Amino acid sequence: MATQDLDPRVYCEFSRLVRLQAQSHAFSFLPQMNAGTALAGRHNSRFRGRGLNFEELRHYQLGDDIRNLDWKVTIRTGKPHVRTYTEEKDRHVLIAVDQRSGMFFSSLHTMKSVVAAEIAALTAWRVLKDNDRVGFSFITPQRISHHKAQRSQNGLLRDLNEMARHNQSLNIESKNDNHVHFSDWVKSIAQLKLKGATIVMISDWNDATELDLKKLQHLQQHNDILSLMVSDPMEQSLPEKITHSRWVIGDGSYQLSLDTGSKVDIANETLRSTSHIKREQLAKIMAFNNLPFINLDTSGEHIKQYKRSIGGQR
Repeated sequence: MATQDLDPRVYCEFSRLVRLQAQSHAFSFLPQMNAGTALAGRHNSRFRGRGLNFEELRHYQLGDDIRNLDWKVTIRTGKPHVRTYTEEKDRHVLIAVDQRSGMFFSSLHTMKSVVAAEIAALTAWRVLKDNDRVGFSFITPQRISHHKAQRSQNGLLRDLNEMARHNQSLNIESKNDNHVHFSDWVKSIAQLKLKGATIVMISDWNDATELDLKKLQHLQQHNDILSLMVSDPMEQSLPEKITHSRWVIGDGSYQLSLDTGSKVDIANETLRSTSHIKREQLAKIMAFNNLPFINLDTSGEHIKQYKRSIGGQR
C-alpha cells in the first residue's frame, strides 16, 4: 500500500509512530508520579517499578536498617547480619497490541486499530526514555508473535515498522483465523513466564472470556497489567434512526437486518449489557493491584485521554 494514499484515520504510518517520540515526555511509568493521579499509590506509583536485587550478606553496622536483618544467619552465628540490596538497572515492559479484524472499525474519527498502534508506540517511546526494556506481543488475523524486550532504539524502530505493516494489512475483508482468539493470546503471554514485568494490553477485549480474565488475574500476581480498552460508541448503542437506513450488520459469517425498532432495541440491550459486564470485570482485575482501567475511544482524542488517565499533561 502506497504510504501517500494512507488516510491517518484509517491506517497508521511508520513515520507517524516514530514522531510520537516527541510526545513521550508528558507522562511516565516511573515512581515519580504526581500525587492524586490515576497511578498514584504505593511508592508513589501503582506500578511495581524497578525492584531490588540481593547483593551481599554482611555484619550489621551502626545505622543499618534493622528490617534487613537476616535472623537465620544472626541466630546461627550469634552476630547480627544484614542483607544488602541494589536497585535493578532496568525493567521489563511488554506491550501487547491487538491488530485483528475487529479492530478495523470506527463510527467516529479514528479506527480502533490505529488508536491501539499509536498508544502502543507512545508507550514504547516512554519506556525507552526511562532506560527500560520494551518488547511487543502482536496478535493479527493470522498469528500471534512476541518480540524480545530490549533497550535499543533500533530494535524499537524495527518493532514499530512491523506494527505499521500489521496495521496496514487490515481491510474490510480481513477475517481472523481460528487460532487467534483472545484466549490464545493470553495463553501465549502466560507461557513467556514473565515475573516482575509490566504488561500493557491494548485491545477492544470483545472476545475476552471470563476464563481469560481469570488467567490475567493469575498473571497479575507476579506482574503489573495495565488494561486499555479501545471502544467505539456504536459498540455500546446503535443510532436511534438506524431503522430508516435499513442497516445490515455482520461479523464476516452472519448478517442481521436492523429494519425494525424492536430489533434495534434488542441489539442495543445486548450491546449495553455485554459492554457493562466486560468493563466491570476488567476494572475488578485492575483493582487487584490498585491499577487503573483505561478506556479510549475513536474520537481522535486517544492520546490526550491516555495521558490524562495516567497523570500526564493534557
